[in-house]
Amino acid sequence: MSRAVVTVGTFDGVHRGHWAVLEEIARRARVLGRASVLVTFEPHPLEIVNPPAAPPLLTLGDEKRLILAQSGVDRVAFLPFTPELRDWPPERFVRQVLEARFHIAELVIGYDHGFGRGRAGDVELLRTIGREDGFAVDVVPAVTLDGRPISSTLIRRAVAGGDLETAARALGRPYSATGTVVRGAGRGRAIGIPTINLAPPSPRKLLPPDGVYAGCVAWRGGVRGAMLNLGPRPTFGETGRALEAHLFGFDGDLYGEIVTIEFVRRLRDVLRFASVDALRRQLDADKGSALDALRMSGRPITL
Repeated sequence: MSRAVVTVGTFDGVHRGHWAVLEEIARRARVLGRASVLVTFEPHPLEIVNPPAAPPLLTLGDEKRLILAQSGVDRVAFLPFTPELRDWPPERFVRQVLEARFHIAELVIGYDHGFGRGRAGDVELLRTIGREDGFAVDVVPAVTLDGRPISSTLIRRAVAGGDLETAARALGRPYSATGTVVRGAGRGRAIGIPTINLAPPSPRKLLPPDGVYAGCVAWRGGVRGAMLNLGPRPTFGETGRALEAHLFGFDGDLYGEIVTIEFVRRLRDVLRFASVDALRRQLDADKGSALDALRMSGRPITL
């Protein structure tokens, strides 16, 4: 294997700061005629290092793979993060993994990068190892939003607080969840507003607050604007948290399909209605609000 331009990190969310690093390794690799490689981890390192402190994830493993497939990077390697790897000093990780397995010619990292036991693998240590072993180390500066460096932590706070506009600006795309369409109770179709229902996501996945949202649904065969409901269905006495979507201009069968749901704008809280007719009237109003939100955002509608 020829020597490569490599970056390494968790890359949860694959946000605009991560994207700047990926674009840089792809650019450098093209100039040098080398391969570009991202080395990332599964599960999130904090799940092994300090499980109580492990954050909910912006992107589950399959979601991260789908996004990274669009990055232009030649190769993405998912390394199992194990208790053994947790205890390695950074010198061992660099030499036994990055050098021996991925043959680094250049290591490109983000401005706040740190790895290895106690996050001891900072920029200065990496440059020292690089001088000894013959590879360059370069740092990509922070990408900022409203004067703050973009980070996965910033985006988690925005999503958890329902601030989807800030999350989308930091990500470079709307926040989303990917899952498989399953059969529901059919109540939406019975009241003239058919929905698709997603299988419950992993509890590790961060979802925004319960509510009704404007959004989009994409799958292998298309994309539609949608009205989303996240949370319980109190009008029908259902307390479990569920995610369903009414697709505008679509009445097909998506059972078993893997779909990605984008959360564009939160419209209102989940409410209990006195009757199904009252619920239907509110959903008609929600549809108008969702269409307005999608038009303002520039997301696809396809009525």
